[in-house]
Amino acid sequence: MPKTLPTTFLRASRRALSATTVLAASAVAVILSPTATHAQSAESQKTTRLEKIEATAGKAAAAIAEDNDTIVPTRNVSALKTDTPLIETPRSVSVVTRKELEERGVQDMIQATRYAAGVTTGAFGFDPRFDQIYIRGFETTTTGDFRDGLRQPYMNYGTFPTEVYGLERIEILKGPVSVMYGAAGAGGIVNRISKMPEEEPHREVELQYGTIGRAQAAFDVGGPVTADGDVLYRIVGLLRNGETNYDVADDRYLLQPSFTWKPDEGTSLTVYGLAQKGESDASPRVLEHDGRLLRYSDPDYDYQKVGQVQAGYKFEHEFDNGLTFRQHGRVSDLDLKARYLQFGTEVAPGVFDRSPVAIKDDQRAYQIDNQLEANFDTGAASHTLLTGLDYTWITSDFGLGFGAVDPAYRFDLNNPTFGVGGPTPALTSFSGRDLRQTGIYVQDQLEVGNWRAVGGLRYDWVDQTSTNKNTGVVDRKDDGELTGQAGLLYLFDNGIAPYASYSTSFVPRTELSADGRVLDPTTGEQVELGVKYHPEGEAYSLSAAYYRIVESGAPQYVSDPSLPVGYYYKSAGEVTTNGFEVEGRREFDNGLSFIAAYNYNDAEITGNVDPSLIGNVPSTKPRHVASLWVNYLLPEDKQLAGLSLGGGVRLASSSYTSDANTAKNGGAVYFDASIAYDFGVKNPELDGLSLAVSATNLGDRREEVCTDGYCYFGQGRTVLGSLKYRW
Repeated sequence: MPKTLPTTFLRASRRALSATTVLAASAVAVILSPTATHAQSAESQKTTRLEKIEATAGKAAAAIAEDNDTIVPTRNVSALKTDTPLIETPRSVSVVTRKELEERGVQDMIQATRYAAGVTTGAFGFDPRFDQIYIRGFETTTTGDFRDGLRQPYMNYGTFPTEVYGLERIEILKGPVSVMYGAAGAGGIVNRISKMPEEEPHREVELQYGTIGRAQAAFDVGGPVTADGDVLYRIVGLLRNGETNYDVADDRYLLQPSFTWKPDEGTSLTVYGLAQKGESDASPRVLEHDGRLLRYSDPDYDYQKVGQVQAGYKFEHEFDNGLTFRQHGRVSDLDLKARYLQFGTEVAPGVFDRSPVAIKDDQRAYQIDNQLEANFDTGAASHTLLTGLDYTWITSDFGLGFGAVDPAYRFDLNNPTFGVGGPTPALTSFSGRDLRQTGIYVQDQLEVGNWRAVGGLRYDWVDQTSTNKNTGVVDRKDDGELTGQAGLLYLFDNGIAPYASYSTSFVPRTELSADGRVLDPTTGEQVELGVKYHPEGEAYSLSAAYYRIVESGAPQYVSDPSLPVGYYYKSAGEVTTNGFEVEGRREFDNGLSFIAAYNYNDAEITGNVDPSLIGNVPSTKPRHVASLWVNYLLPEDKQLAGLSLGGGVRLASSSYTSDANTAKNGGAVYFDASIAYDFGVKNPELDGLSLAVSATNLGDRREEVCTDGYCYFGQGRTVLGSLKYRW
């Protein structure tokens, strides 16, 4: 994600929700045609495929909950929007379960995803403002951020930060998935699966303390409300106060309630909410001077405060004729306020002027996804036909202000002092944006013997308006895009499943060109060949995939002091990536387990507005990334039963600092570790009490990472202790 201010966007009216209801009703009417409601015989109801991809309300959720008790998951709900076994999904998917999150002592989304194959983090060093995650070399920070199947939208500058304690698991889809999700980047998406009500009672409190002065308290309670279990609840809460490396704030408050009502076996309604506030810094950049790492901005002046509220519902009903209808709606609101000091002219050797910058970003999104699933047979083929219609309406107001150079903000590198106060500059540049996207899609999963096939098409209509509120200039842009996917897989009886797939993507851009116009959409396509191995009932899995991705029209940031906002964007051209990835997971009976991943990623600029860049490697894309996590839980017959030891190593090769390929960022190796003890194993009266300590970057390596002139240093060593009690 760019390290300076991205672009600005627009507002809208609330008539879209009623329009969505009409569209949803129309879609259901079309889908409920005589062919779609083809009655199933008793024989077809008993096919193996239908038992594996059963859509009865609550059953998929129960299967996923059980799947979270292992680091070798078998299912996913994201890739095809159905409860499909991973071994039968003809594309690469990595799943990070709740068990893995706890074993590794994960504290944020960056830590959560970096042991998955094909994923890289830290492309801009340490920057806790955003969840910066790359898949197969392509950013997902703004184009692949999804929660519970709906996009967490990005328009101008702010993104919806995710508190990992509120998640049940994370599903990483690699490659284009626009046919299911609309606006999504060529690299793939990261779908965050929230904690939702479960039938089993669950009560947990946790206290945490560690680097640097970080104190956190959290709770997670839920279970049945009524004796017959038709009403369930879950409430997750968190309070954190602390700092991270480089004196960057890390404060957060979270309340996440949810309730499920199941009036009968085939129907469920879940209503959920999320209220979250957090504070970080708006400019965490540091520079090195005489062996010291110094902040560009001042920690006492700098802040980035983000408040977000989400409210939504999930409805699911299975009809007697084999049809299942699902509807997921959500309203999201984000309010961001930020300020920082930026470097200016060097007025004396090592002495720089600084001036304040202020940012305000308000964003609201209305989203709804309607799905109708039909299970039926045609001859020897069994079908899972999914049709859907979704709608997204995003509005935003963006403000930017620059203060004058003030000697009070002057910074001497040889005699650095911090603690600068001062007023926030007034906002002087204002813009508004409005984006409305409607998509209709259809997907058919087929099973014929050991063959599995999937094919899908989608068409999106996108209307956006960008208004410069200072000048009154309005730019309107309408886009339409057809995307699709096709996949074929053969499932051998021994658990080997080779597959081939093709998919396309598109992302409607919100960035503005030098003349104030919205850029054309970014498009992508991927060919993937792979093989999976997971024998039924075994606690190990292996997957490998070769991929070729071509992305066209990605925006490129251009600094331009002559413009009021100081920058603009242009469509960079085309990037072609050929790569190979492998991921293995294993749990042994003796308590030993491991997760291993490797990714080879060969990216090349194959088209650009600057011909001199063609043939070069895009910046900040390492060719080799590897990781290994090993965990050992001592058996119950050992003296130290209940003790768990974990260790990990992460490797990234060098990468170029810019598309010009004139210099390189060095490669690095990082080590992580964890230790936990379950007191209840040896002392039943202490059942439910556990203590854990996790550490990341044990060697305290802080390499500098540069991307097109913006340089950041990596995060240093962190150590956190956690005391947890479950009952």
